[in-house]
Amino acid sequence: MFKVNFIKVLLNIAIILIIFFVDRISKIYILKIAELQNTVDVYLTSYLNLYLIWNEGIAFGLLSFNESYIYNIITLIIISISIIIMVIMFNSEGFKKYSLIFVFGGSISNLFDRIYYSAVPDFIDFHINNFHWFVFNVADIFITLGIICLILDEIFINNKKNETIV
Repeated sequence: MFKVNFIKVLLNIAIILIIFFVDRISKIYILKIAELQNTVDVYLTSYLNLYLIWNEGIAFGLLSFNESYIYNIITLIIISISIIIMVIMFNSEGFKKYSLIFVFGGSISNLFDRIYYSAVPDFIDFHINNFHWFVFNVADIFITLGIICLILDEIFINNKKNETIV
């Protein structure tokens, strides 16, 4: 029994580390391009560009402030939320656990950037014609997928459990 739990824990940690390192590698690659060319503005398709911006706020640049104390407060809040997610993740099972692993893996990668760079490099610019979505990064993709999966889990899986109880 202990062996199975140990293997599951290792698998969970491995997934978190893969998310972290895939995000780190993508950001290091973009930052290297920026270093060599002094800018990142790469046209990939008619819907997708690589364009480097530094996000000092939270998701999608919200709550960006110039004052460092507000930045530090937001960072402390993000750390607190990440710890809460980690606790819930270790107490969850199945689909919900893996959804939380996605959120946690992405959040610690962005948190690393907040602490190391004092901002998060965002570079994926998805757009349709002249309508540009927020610029984001690989960690944001995992966070968003994890949250979507948590919503689906709540709607379909937990809702079925509640119906069988009643």
